[in-house]
Amino acid sequence: MLIRNFIYYIKEAFCSIGRNGWMSFASVAVVAITLLILGSFILLNLNVEHIANEIKEQVEIIARVDENCGPLEVEELRVSLIQLAQVEEVRFVSKEEALVRLKAQLGEFMEGYEQEHNPLRDSFEIRTINPEDVPAVAAEIKKIPGIAAVDYGAEVVDKLFRSTNVIQWVGLAFMIGLAGTAMALIANTIKLTVTARAKEIMIMKWVGATEWFIRWPFIFEGIILGTIGALIPSLILIYAYGEAFSWARMNLYFLPLVAPEQILLDLSKLLLVLGAVIGALGSMFSMRRFLKV
Repeated sequence: MLIRNFIYYIKEAFCSIGRNGWMSFASVAVVAITLLILGSFILLNLNVEHIANEIKEQVEIIARVDENCGPLEVEELRVSLIQLAQVEEVRFVSKEEALVRLKAQLGEFMEGYEQEHNPLRDSFEIRTINPEDVPAVAAEIKKIPGIAAVDYGAEVVDKLFRSTNVIQWVGLAFMIGLAGTAMALIANTIKLTVTARAKEIMIMKWVGATEWFIRWPFIFEGIILGTIGALIPSLILIYAYGEAFSWARMNLYFLPLVAPEQILLDLSKLLLVLGAVIGALGSMFSMRRFLKV
C-alpha cells in the first residue's frame, strides 16, 4: 500500500508539473535565481570570513621588556607569560635580533644604527589561542612587573574583530531573508496550481480522501521543482567559482581564497536540501486554505 501510494504521489506530481508547464517553469526559475544569489553570497561571506581569520592568525602581542631587567628577570617574565591561560606561544626577541629585522625591512633608512647604538628593547612576541582574546590578554600582560609597553595594533585589530562580527550577523540575516523569500515565491507560484485544482481537491475530500493523501502529491511537486531549481545554481556556482579561483590564484596570489574542493560540494548539498525544503514548505503553506472544506 505504501509503495502504491508513493508511486501515485510521484506520478501525480509529474503530471501536475506537465499540465502547468509555465507555472512550473516560473517556480524553478524563482528558486534558481534566489538560490543563485544566496549561494553567491555564501561563497562571498565564507571567503571574507576566511581572509579575516587569516589576518587574525597573524595578530600578535609585542611586549617590550623594561631596560633594567637582567637575563634572570627576562626568563622569569617568559615563564609568567607562558602561564597565562589564553597564551599559545611566547617567543623572546632580543634587541639585537629586532635591529637585524628592522634593517632588513627598512634598508638604507637604518644606516648608522649599529648594535652599540641600538635604540630598541628586548621583547616578547605572544600569540593567543583565540585571536579575539588578544585585547584582554594584552591588558593582562600590561600589569606584569618588568613589562614596559604592550602593543598589538589596538585600533586596527579592534576594527577587524568588530567588522568580522558584523559581516557574520549580516550574512546570516541575509541568508535567512533570501530563503524566506524563495519559500514565499514558490508558495505563491504553487498556489496557482492548487487553485486550478480546487474543485478536484474538494471532491476528493467529499469522497473521503484524507488531507495527507491530497497533500502529498503537491508536496512532492514542490520538492521536485525546488530540487531542479537548486541544481541549476549549484552547477553554475561550481563552474563560476572554479574559474574565479583559478584566475585569482594567478593574478591575486596574495589573496587567501577558500579552495573550491573545500566548499563547493558542501555548498551544493546545502542548496539542494534548501531547494527541496523550500519547495515542500511552499506547497504545504499554499495547501492550507484549500483543505479547510
